[in-house]
Amino acid sequence: MTNPKQSQTVERRLGRVIDLPAPMPGQFGPAHTVVPVVSPEDYALSDPFILLMDDRINGKPIGGPHPHAGFETVTLVEKGGMAHDSGRLGERDAQWMTAGSGVIHGEGLDSAGEGRILQLWLTLPKAQRWVPASYQDLPYAELPVRRESGVEVRLYSGSSGAVRSQTKNYVPVTLAEFQLEPGASIEQDLPASYNGFLYVMEGEVAVGPEGRALRPGQVGWLDRPKGGGDSSLRITGTTRARALLYAGQPQGDPLVSHGPFIGDTQADILRVMGEYRSGRYSAPPRR
Repeated sequence: MTNPKQSQTVERRLGRVIDLPAPMPGQFGPAHTVVPVVSPEDYALSDPFILLMDDRINGKPIGGPHPHAGFETVTLVEKGGMAHDSGRLGERDAQWMTAGSGVIHGEGLDSAGEGRILQLWLTLPKAQRWVPASYQDLPYAELPVRRESGVEVRLYSGSSGAVRSQTKNYVPVTLAEFQLEPGASIEQDLPASYNGFLYVMEGEVAVGPEGRALRPGQVGWLDRPKGGGDSSLRITGTTRARALLYAGQPQGDPLVSHGPFIGDTQADILRVMGEYRSGRYSAPPRR
């Protein structure tokens, strides 16, 4: 016989709301500013998400070939267009790249002007840290869509209601865009074990049973209920709003990082740096 307490769905809340800093100078000159949405020094709290940078560009195209190893990047083009090794991403398109055993990767704005790119660094499970490199392009127009009254949910990864994404993951992740009309609400199911956050792009939303407000310039982290099972997150549009949900299964493994490399030990970092310098990396193939 099933224990009712074990089958009960937990209501998720915002456990922390962080006011983000103003855009600060980026590494590509005066046309580039960046907002650190998730900072790597907080990895114990943000696992499986290593970092998320909100890059804003107003000027000439930027970017060029550079290495990565030991993790995945999830790059979402919020505004403008982005060229990469094997093609192009338009507005709201995304690329899910597995750096794994190592890549030389090129990306950047494909023309001068105003652009905005969100890049997530996502851990790999320890057992798959060094899998072969690959990438998946996720065109916005081809994303699966869940529609409820006054709400549209587009899935880059994971599921929402009966709608499921075909994106392949090593770490289970739900990455979804919510577009809500004023007053419209939706329940998003998640495993209770998932860690995650909401990042509002436009308007304002109310989150959880208390309807805690969240707006642009803030990141709202979900609470962490104890135990397993299912959970549900209620999101309501206070105004017409658009928000991104990033939620995934924590891996619980400490990381060592150095620049664009992630490993489990300092020896991993020294090894992958040597492999990069010896010319063993190349552009990732399509997965």
